[in-house]
Amino acid sequence: MNVPLLKVDNLSVSIDGKQILKDINLEIPQGEVHILFGPNGSGKSTLLHAIMGLPGYEVRGKIYFHGTDITHMPPEQRARLGIGIAFQRPPIIRGVKLGKLLELINSNKPDIQRMAEELQLTPHLQRELHYGFSGGETKRVEILLLIAQKPDLLLLDEPESGVDLENIDLIANKLRHLLEKEKRISERHRSALIITHTGYILNYLNAAKGYVMVDGRIKCSGPPRDIWETIRKVGYSLCEECLLQRINEKRR
Repeated sequence: MNVPLLKVDNLSVSIDGKQILKDINLEIPQGEVHILFGPNGSGKSTLLHAIMGLPGYEVRGKIYFHGTDITHMPPEQRARLGIGIAFQRPPIIRGVKLGKLLELINSNKPDIQRMAEELQLTPHLQRELHYGFSGGETKRVEILLLIAQKPDLLLLDEPESGVDLENIDLIANKLRHLLEKEKRISERHRSALIITHTGYILNYLNAAKGYVMVDGRIKCSGPPRDIWETIRKVGYSLCEECLLQRINEKRR
């Protein structure tokens, strides 16, 4: 039996005593891209942050990566194991130049220069991280950091939000390469969990599974494009109806 790359087992997460996530269960096999949909404030970013191990979260349940329990590992250890995150709104870090950070992640300077050039970020290497960057520049920098890290699991929080079509094309093409989309799925080593509001990312990346999160719970899962088309037509109300229907069926 193949061990999933990521397994989230009955995960509940609270912040300052307020419960945000409630009994989350999901598995992502190696080589697959999964999509997470949901309205604002539903807990999607909290899930990514909990998987990454960011501080400030009270966690119950288990998180496994490559079969190893990482529930209480610090984020830097998870990063070394092969988990990377691209934030929706990454912090500005004064005094830390992008180029120096990239050298800490990947010591191959010619490789860094090539990657920065391909993402049109060469002038940004001498600038402080995210300071004064536009929305498109910020997103491209986040992808550049992931490319330098080459993690096995990519956690992407709305990579297409606030980005024009030209930048979406550039970002999506780099993600396709990083996720080894040119290979057969059995030959791919990297997986991703991607949050999207616009659904644009589905035009560039084939995804194996989608989830809908509402009020801190995963309400349903299935083919991502089918889910997105339903959301576009009726919003998230149908997810609530489906949940109530399932509860009533269990009571019968």
